[in-house]
Amino acid sequence: MRTASREHGMAADTLTVACMGAGYFSQFHHEAWRRIESVSLIACCDAQLARAEQVCESAYTDLNTMLADVSPDILDIVTPPATHAAAIRCALAAGVSTIICQKPFCLSLAEAREIVAEAKASDACLIVHENFRFQPWFRVVAAAMEAGEIGTVQQATFRLRTGDGQGPEAYLERQPYFQTMQRLLIHETGVHYIDTFQYLFGRVKSVYADLRRLNPVIAGEDAGFILFDMEDGVRALFDGNRHLDHSSDNPRLTFGEVLFEGTRGTLSIKGDGQVRKRSHGYVDDQVILPAQDWPGFAGDSVQAFQQHVVNHLRTGSRLETGAEVYLLTLQLEELVYQSAAQGRKLQV
Repeated sequence: MRTASREHGMAADTLTVACMGAGYFSQFHHEAWRRIESVSLIACCDAQLARAEQVCESAYTDLNTMLADVSPDILDIVTPPATHAAAIRCALAAGVSTIICQKPFCLSLAEAREIVAEAKASDACLIVHENFRFQPWFRVVAAAMEAGEIGTVQQATFRLRTGDGQGPEAYLERQPYFQTMQRLLIHETGVHYIDTFQYLFGRVKSVYADLRRLNPVIAGEDAGFILFDMEDGVRALFDGNRHLDHSSDNPRLTFGEVLFEGTRGTLSIKGDGQVRKRSHGYVDDQVILPAQDWPGFAGDSVQAFQQHVVNHLRTGSRLETGAEVYLLTLQLEELVYQSAAQGRKLQV
């Protein structure tokens, strides 16, 4: 551990965290860090000082100054992609040993590769904040499939239905930059499911994508289909439409509904976070994960991800979303856009 922990009057085994970003989504990061044992959020940096001051007493508008002043164990970058490369390079120059960066990670696959190489050369631990695979319903489904509860899995379908993409005011209240992103549905949201399908089913063999833009006020795509052919034979379908919603009091809890189909039955994720199992040949199903009043974001997945990182740093447990490994997810994202442009299935 760095001596910075003791300099701030903390126990030697306390991990110190500084955050870059105090916009809409950062609130989930800040709140989650405060709930993790022996972790202290010690500083925040944002272009608007008043926003940073609402997070921490140690508030900054300049990242270099913050890192020089507080020397955190972890820098958590919670800002849009255009800021990522410069922020990571700043942290590497300051000697920060662990850097977490929100997705979409960097501006392009080429930029991401450069940054990953620079972090590796600096012997820094660079991690992409990919929290959807840590949503409790996906962890329960993964365990059930691993136990063979629905036999041999043949296909999976995820229907993303956020219901926030209609009209000229779409996205403006929460994340207005969505309107100007040249790539939206897949780059910003669908990438979560590219990653999650790999978590659940392993490597992707080929992809076929059909993408479209429905709302004329936005720059990027907001609906489409992606068919993933997995190496183990599973076919996984991502069916996304940000105009339509699904049955849920909070469409952003699960972002949609999921069905996993196997030779011995099915597993389904409902809009309230329930996971239900139905055996082959039967009508009735049973709840294996009940709906709950989860704290934080989307089943408390931000906190679960952060705890995963803390466990890795403390015990050396396997890290699931290290940036070097995550490059494969970005490669698949690029292949999706190429498939849509060419109108054909592409091999990985």
